[in-house]
Amino acid sequence: MAATVNVNGRISDQEHAVVSVFDHGFLYGEGVYETLRTYNGQPFLFDRHMKRLRRSADMLVLPVPLADAEVDARFRETMRAAGLGGAVDREAYIRILVTRGIGELSYDPAACPAASVVVIVKPHVDPPREWVERGVRVSLVDVVRNHPGSVNPLIKSNNLLNNALAMQEAFRRGGVEGVMRNYRGELAECTQSNLFIVKNGAALTPPVDAGLLPGITRAFLFEVGAAAGIEVREQVL
Repeated sequence: MAATVNVNGRISDQEHAVVSVFDHGFLYGEGVYETLRTYNGQPFLFDRHMKRLRRSADMLVLPVPLADAEVDARFRETMRAAGLGGAVDREAYIRILVTRGIGELSYDPAACPAASVVVIVKPHVDPPREWVERGVRVSLVDVVRNHPGSVNPLIKSNNLLNNALAMQEAFRRGGVEGVMRNYRGELAECTQSNLFIVKNGAALTPPVDAGLLPGITRAFLFEVGAAAGIEVREQVL
């Protein structure tokens, strides 16, 4: 499905969207991102996503060059260009990326004078109804989640090789999602989502120190569960 892309304020369709091959996000995976969707044309939990984006960027010592209001304005402009967000049947998927920017072939952050901000917008597509009603097959994979002392999973980084390798293995095993363990052999998270297991009426999820990215929706489920009288708790799995 076609996307509309905003690269540093310049909007184009996906066929004409361009980033430099010397952008360190491309060369080294130096960047952070967030994905969210709209409900009734409004971005869901935008403030929380931006807070996590900035926390991830801080861990990379990567300045985010725009204020939250400027990011909001930029993706709304991109949504309008895509004709999305104005009706229930025109909900949007939004991906916000901040990279180190264009620079010389060097690991030195000073090689990049300015960060790049990219916004990708495309129509939101709900998962197949059968998945919602009957569930899907997931696979426990051998690929281990990044060690926190290496590439910390708390960083929502553009470098997704760990996740990609795990997903490839899940596909080979016949799953539509892969479940990763941490270096201690405990369940950590899935390749694109946090993990919850329902047992004895409670929803259990691994603790953050299992080596996972604490999802925005994960945190929201704790709130929804409390409001609905459903026990949601962290537990080593």
